[in-house]
Amino acid sequence: MLHGQFKGRRPEPTSCTNEAKAEDRCLIKNQQSLITFTCGTIEYIMLSSTLETLVATFAVSLISLVGVFALTITEAKLHKILAVMIAYSAGAILGAALFDLLPEAVELVERTLVFPIVASGFVVFMFLERIIYWYHGHGHSHEFEDPGKKKPIKEFAYLNIVGDLIHNFIDGMIIAAGFINSFNVGLATTIAVAFHELPQEIGDYGILVYAGMERRRALLYNFLAALSAVLGGFIGSSFFASVENLGGYMIAFSAGAFIFLAASELIPEMHDGESRLRSMIQLAILVLGMLTIYVMGLAFAE
Repeated sequence: MLHGQFKGRRPEPTSCTNEAKAEDRCLIKNQQSLITFTCGTIEYIMLSSTLETLVATFAVSLISLVGVFALTITEAKLHKILAVMIAYSAGAILGAALFDLLPEAVELVERTLVFPIVASGFVVFMFLERIIYWYHGHGHSHEFEDPGKKKPIKEFAYLNIVGDLIHNFIDGMIIAAGFINSFNVGLATTIAVAFHELPQEIGDYGILVYAGMERRRALLYNFLAALSAVLGGFIGSSFFASVENLGGYMIAFSAGAFIFLAASELIPEMHDGESRLRSMIQLAILVLGMLTIYVMGLAFAE
């Protein structure tokens, strides 16, 4: 009897269990659908922000072609402009290091690490300068040279290209972080970076030509260095979780590199002239370059 009752009642818990399993399967299926939908949404957002970042960083890279306007200027007039431009370039790079990169690095990197990384940037670029000097055999020498002989390119041109590569790479990651947040934030960040880069790209082109590089070649190298922003934007969009730490270290390193480039390579070039008036004008222009970066930072502060 008990056995019969057990046999007769057994289907009920079995049915219940089947219903529970069905509900569990349904719940799991819904959760999987939700996860799939969420993952799909995230992938769509990441894909969308990546495309927006790539377009924005490429557009910012085009600013480096501002030197195209110098292609039609005569050689004599260009050298007069470059005598002034080298002072502005030194001020812009020094201003970028002191007013932009260094404060940003202090915020993003631990205080025990930030200044050693800045110092490492200074030392590494000093070491690179020595290597280039050993292989090219020219530095800040001001000897008289044969006018008919082609002048070698000064080593700070190559250092400027390396520094510009790192700086533009960081700018690309900053733009990527903006578009990951939202389109409006990304657009505002792109505009801020573009206005910030304009005076520096003018200075970078001037540095390359002043160092002895042919104008078209300088324009090409400056543009190729600017394209590192696209690479930085792509990496920033792909690995946005680790962008902040990586970006902070690179910003601190760039600050040290830029301080070396401005103080040890560009400012000594201003000592060629013996005219006091020219020296005072160059000093004023150097300060103007620093103020340009400082004002841009205030105008487009987050």
